[in-house]
Amino acid sequence: MKKVIFLLLLVTSFGYTQNTLHYNDEKGSEKATLKDIEWLEGNWTGDAFGGIFQENWNKPLGGSMLFNFKLVVDGKVAFYEIGHIIEKDKTLLYQIKHFDADLKGWEEKDKSEDFRFIKKENNRMYFDNFTFEKVSDNEVNLYAYFEDSKEEVVFNFKK
Repeated sequence: MKKVIFLLLLVTSFGYTQNTLHYNDEKGSEKATLKDIEWLEGNWTGDAFGGIFQENWNKPLGGSMLFNFKLVVDGKVAFYEIGHIIEKDKTLLYQIKHFDADLKGWEEKDKSEDFRFIKKENNRMYFDNFTFEKVSDNEVNLYAYFEDSKEEVVFNFKK
């Protein structure tokens, strides 16, 4: 009986903590357009990594939604991100580049971190290791899975 309870708790706990998915080449990406995620447009703020962040998403234009991100810790910029979600091959692709406070890039000049779209489901858009969840018109959660630490972290954005 103890084994059954343990297995039940283990299975249900995964259902409640797992908000990100990993891209599967065999399944590929669902079809999607920027219209499916245009609710992300706006100026957002929140707390992360011991500081405050600002993230600004432009409305879709030219097959792209551009964003910029700034993290401030102890009154100083810790890092920036710039990126976009683009329409590509009848689906979406999320791409990011990171910069130090002095705008020195983390990635090589011609490289970006790319996250393929997986699927849309209700109020969620799943990319490889990232999930955008519309909580309301003024609140969004971003779930991010970090490969190095094997941890999933939630970032809460508010307008």
